[in-house]
Amino acid sequence: MSPSAAQINKGLWLGLLGIVIFAVTLPMTRLAVGTPDAPQMSGVFLAMGRAVVAAGLSALFLLVTRAPLPQRRDWLPLAITAGGVVFGFPLFTSIAMRYVEAMHASVIVGVLPLATAAVGALLHRQRPSTGFWLCAALGSALVVVFAMLRSSGGAGLFIHFADLLLLAGMLCAAVGYGYGARLSQHMQAEHVICWALLISLPLTLPLALASWPETPVKASAWAGFAYLGAFSMWLGFFAWYRGLALGGTVRVSQVQLVQPFLSMLFAVPLLGERLDAVTVGFSLAVIATVFVGKKMPVRTAGLGQAT
Repeated sequence: MSPSAAQINKGLWLGLLGIVIFAVTLPMTRLAVGTPDAPQMSGVFLAMGRAVVAAGLSALFLLVTRAPLPQRRDWLPLAITAGGVVFGFPLFTSIAMRYVEAMHASVIVGVLPLATAAVGALLHRQRPSTGFWLCAALGSALVVVFAMLRSSGGAGLFIHFADLLLLAGMLCAAVGYGYGARLSQHMQAEHVICWALLISLPLTLPLALASWPETPVKASAWAGFAYLGAFSMWLGFFAWYRGLALGGTVRVSQVQLVQPFLSMLFAVPLLGERLDAVTVGFSLAVIATVFVGKKMPVRTAGLGQAT
């Protein structure tokens, strides 16, 4: 059944709230892991540690709300969700962010709306048109060109490994968003991320302890760690998954269009980074392909109806 106009509007606003929270993730990650010249936390500790913090908050929340156990059919989708948003995206981006600025990474994030929409379409048995896939290919090509230009000054032919990690992180996030949104259609959105974090704890806790920083790190790095654990890894998903479930994954995923620009804006005061014309230009171009791609018809398999 298609969502009503009121549900779509509420879903879009909740999705926007989630994206505002997520937009601070890259600058805070950069703050926590530091730079090659001034390293702070390791990417593994940051990714696993923030998941442990969020799992603790989740356990408390589930107890207070007396949440029921997930149904048997939900455990596999929960595991896939956890693989995407508890392990894949945090781990890949945390490792990559030591080597690239938040502004640079924000352009790579520009492909996430289209990737999320594509995953959502596949999960809901929808058939994106040829135009949709052409826009997806063009947007991805723009991101690859930008990564090549920035990793080699335009003279090389290879993408920096950090950019490959970021792209892998975007794919993981899209899969985690898609499965989490589908679970949120019959589970409370808050419970989806909480259970995903809890079932991950047997892995995240020992990995976090094993990678605990051996040398002191700055207070600012711990502040970034705290934000990532409480907001990026937990509260942000409350709004995001609820928004995707109410308004539809394909529609609400496009709210992510504003995430690259918000991340860039947050990077200025938090990290002292500066915007440049090339970064803004590529970001605008990627967002344009996503905007056009959203306008392309998507048909429901077996029904022949465009959405």
